[in-house]
Amino acid sequence: MNDADVSESLRGAFQDFRQDFSRLRDEVGKVIVGQQETVESVLVGLIAGGHVLLEGVPGLGKTLLVRTLADVLDSQFSRIQFTPDLMPADLLGTNVLVEAADGSKKFQFEKGPVFANVVLADEINRATPKTQSALLEAMQEHSVTVSGISHMLDGLFFVLATQNPLEMEGTYPLPEAQLDRFLFKLMVPFPTTAEMELIMDRTTRTESQKAEKLLSQQRILDMNRLARQVPIADSIRRYAIEIVMGSHPEHELATPLVKRFVRYGSSPRGAQAVLLAAKIQAILDGRFHVAREDIAAVAHAALRHRILMNFEGQAESVRPDTVIDELIRELTV
Repeated sequence: MNDADVSESLRGAFQDFRQDFSRLRDEVGKVIVGQQETVESVLVGLIAGGHVLLEGVPGLGKTLLVRTLADVLDSQFSRIQFTPDLMPADLLGTNVLVEAADGSKKFQFEKGPVFANVVLADEINRATPKTQSALLEAMQEHSVTVSGISHMLDGLFFVLATQNPLEMEGTYPLPEAQLDRFLFKLMVPFPTTAEMELIMDRTTRTESQKAEKLLSQQRILDMNRLARQVPIADSIRRYAIEIVMGSHPEHELATPLVKRFVRYGSSPRGAQAVLLAAKIQAILDGRFHVAREDIAAVAHAALRHRILMNFEGQAESVRPDTVIDELIRELTV
């Protein structure tokens, strides 16, 4: 399908998509200074129906970003501070014994904070693996099981987790299989001098900026379904797949950096994340089909946490982003 084959109704729907995305981004920008690329990627992850892992040093506004995102959506927000003593029941909920009006007693399920539309998992690497697994199961299955009974997480369910890359003492790094459950991993950059001045101006006054509610959670789900309708040519799909396959050192498409520094490449979920995010990127760029530049634009966020460096790569501080740059550059459609 080319752009001329797109119906007028679909063109109008894509235009509404871009407008709603811009409104969301601008409203979040009233509170969050700078970080435009991070904000846009978080919104892409939200609309794609995935979950996002934010990594950055303290004080960069990661928590504020999630709170602001919840403010602009007509949705329920929940913040969970992960600590070593946090138990799965603290996260998911538990059965409690309650007494009815007639004096009889029965167990009743009390929902935990994970039963929300937008969930902030703050410092997720500070909780034990058992608690991490409880959250990540909910992320994957959109349900939790307590005492053999499943409870569904209905409607919009978006988890944005944060972790601090500096203070690693007493932390439990997420295993590779659990990292794979995140659609994106975003590196939150330090603000520029101009942005720092604006942050100080906003945060040291008596008045504070607050975002207004703009969209319903149903609109986000509708945007997700619309994005999946964006067509993609076989050659472009193959290009995304080749990037993922080329991230494996034993594959024939592996580049020199991959062969030397990578221990294990991306899973098939990486290709799914790249293609779905690229469809959203195509809409935002005003196209009605996925192009090669859309694949390149989302590849780093979708693959950096799925490419594992070997001992030599870690010793020489080779970053997954550098490996992805080479894959994008050397693999052609």
